[in-house]
Amino acid sequence: MNETASQLQRFIYSHHLYSGIRRAAGTLLPVTILGGIFGLYTTGLVATFGALCVAFIDQPGPHENRRWEMLGGTLLSTLTVAITSLAFNYPLLLWLAIIGQCFAYSMLSVYGKKGGQIGFACLLLMTVTMHEALEADQIWLHTLTSFCGGLFYTVFSYSLSRAMNLREKEQALSVSLFATSDYVAQRADMYNIDRDLDESYRKLIASQSEMTDKQQAARDMVLRGLSGNVTTDQPKRIMLWNLFVGTIEILDTLVATRTDYSLLRAKLADSDILIFMRDALYKMSVDLDRIAMAVARERKANPRNSVKAELRALEFEIDQMERNGYALREPDVYRLCVEILRRLRHSANTVERMITFTDRSKNTETLQPTVFDQSLSQFLSREKYRFGMITSNLRLDSPICRYALRVTLAAAMAMAVWTLIPALAPQGYWILLTVIIIMKPGFALTRQRNGWRLFGTLIGCVVALGTLYSTDNNTWLFAAMVLSTIIGGSLLQLNYMMASVFNTNAVLLAFHFVDPSATTIISDRAIDTLIGSVISFACSYFLPWWEAQFMPSLSRAAINANREYLRAGLHYVDTLHAHKKDPQSVDIHRAEVAWRLTRKNVYVALSNFAEAIYRMMLEPRARQWHVIEFNNLMIQTHMLASQINAVMHALTTSPQPNPIVTDHLSTIIPHLQADQRDPLPPLPAPIVDGSLPNFAYPMVQLQKTITNIDAEISVIHRHIRPPSTSSELT
Repeated sequence: MNETASQLQRFIYSHHLYSGIRRAAGTLLPVTILGGIFGLYTTGLVATFGALCVAFIDQPGPHENRRWEMLGGTLLSTLTVAITSLAFNYPLLLWLAIIGQCFAYSMLSVYGKKGGQIGFACLLLMTVTMHEALEADQIWLHTLTSFCGGLFYTVFSYSLSRAMNLREKEQALSVSLFATSDYVAQRADMYNIDRDLDESYRKLIASQSEMTDKQQAARDMVLRGLSGNVTTDQPKRIMLWNLFVGTIEILDTLVATRTDYSLLRAKLADSDILIFMRDALYKMSVDLDRIAMAVARERKANPRNSVKAELRALEFEIDQMERNGYALREPDVYRLCVEILRRLRHSANTVERMITFTDRSKNTETLQPTVFDQSLSQFLSREKYRFGMITSNLRLDSPICRYALRVTLAAAMAMAVWTLIPALAPQGYWILLTVIIIMKPGFALTRQRNGWRLFGTLIGCVVALGTLYSTDNNTWLFAAMVLSTIIGGSLLQLNYMMASVFNTNAVLLAFHFVDPSATTIISDRAIDTLIGSVISFACSYFLPWWEAQFMPSLSRAAINANREYLRAGLHYVDTLHAHKKDPQSVDIHRAEVAWRLTRKNVYVALSNFAEAIYRMMLEPRARQWHVIEFNNLMIQTHMLASQINAVMHALTTSPQPNPIVTDHLSTIIPHLQADQRDPLPPLPAPIVDGSLPNFAYPMVQLQKTITNIDAEISVIHRHIRPPSTSSELT
């Protein structure tokens, strides 16, 4: 019950609900004003559909980026309306227009998530434009009205975002903090001996992937617009920066460190020390959740937890290890427990500081201009829109081109169905709409969307039927439509099936206002959705691009990212020691930024690798390829990143350079390649015999992990060809 209440609170104060309200207001205002005040319901509905197209593009993110994306979407959607309207009265031209636009707009997925959203929005408006034929003298007025609707929404949303700039930053940061809280809780489960370690590790990596994504979104929001002139009269900006730095410290302390959980479970299964570690992390997770909620609600977080008892218990247990000789018998376990205690203590201090940061009245110290420089811009996401990205993907071995061809085929089949069955012609555009909504680049995503869309639409039809039969009061029906629009838009990224339920209810209620005499519209929509789902499912097997095809490149990317991380770390270590000798001649800041940037790239590569594996496991078993090996490889590359950071920490905190360690690490770098088959050089004798106690354990573990990675790659290379992506229908 408490978990449900917590999730409900997260949703109520999240940017998802705020964005849903903004999109609902921006799309419904045109029809409300033009229809309710001037009686121009048809014109208002056209403007609303133009605004709705842009609303799909308007997703949470920096408002500077959203402005250009919405303007570009407005222009493309206007072109879509003009082309579709002009071709509508000519069957052959309509076929060419629909098929051509389906292919062209689907190809926009080469630009990533944003490109796919723009393409989908234009295809959505294309299908809505097919609702009824227009006379020649109505086409340009219809197109202009749609353009004005899209432009109105762009101005409305951008103006609101400018006014709510800091609030949107707070919401993005709170989402990041919630994700960090979930990650820390999952990290605590790693110390629970009742949980399967491999399964817990998979959940941990998935949680880290989610956190990395949310933290990047927060970084894009918080860092943009900050400068050295943030003064004491801007407590919100100071709070945002301090809390963001705190989340990065949590990332550095927990994510970027290596813990041998299997060793701890094997050696300390009967000890209470694992319970203390687990409980300390659980408490910190609760505090981070409280901080996130305080940021979302713009309130001060009240500290209610304390990990002092757990930390003191850990200190006692570690002291007992030293007293009874366990530290000498199991030095690796002892050093690992000491390191975990240090990390927990540092993390607890960070969380306590973050709690004080939420009290804006105390955060009045001006931020130093030195924390803001051009190097921070390297950590921001950058969208690239080059026409060459489309032309270079116009080939059959491109997954995006295959996806565009699948969408085109599905659209052609939808048009053929309503052409061959005259009874479906009046609402045939809804079949096409269903196809466009369901079809996704990946097979697993398409299959998921198919089920969610089908069940969501059927439930939405039942809800709409119940709503219409429960009252004939237009005021209540309009209120239900507005509420459904808000909730449907808010849930799009959280629960697609429930979003389909509310969006279907909203659309059916809207059609009721357009044509109250229509009695079969609900059953028609259910039938159309069922037909569209069948077509989408059939076409998902045409020119498939299975996730297994991505595995070799994604695994190489993860390994290469670790290699660059190690290389940048060694450069940072060399620069740091040179800086100690001559502070004036060495730019230590640039080397540190480069090292942190490569670490961020590691997290991104690991996230992409993990997500692809999880998608592959949702595909037909015959199309899965080396699931066990790639899953192990994912875990090993994740461990490698933590071990590299552990070794770098030991090197950077060492008072003197250690050429034995750095030289060996330099010889390892060429071996961190997916196609490297040469044997790994053995560890130097001073590391093996314990002459370097601070480096013995992390270096042995790093060497072991690289060996395991080589072993997994060797197994995969025995069957180098992943499942076929034959151009035939499979």
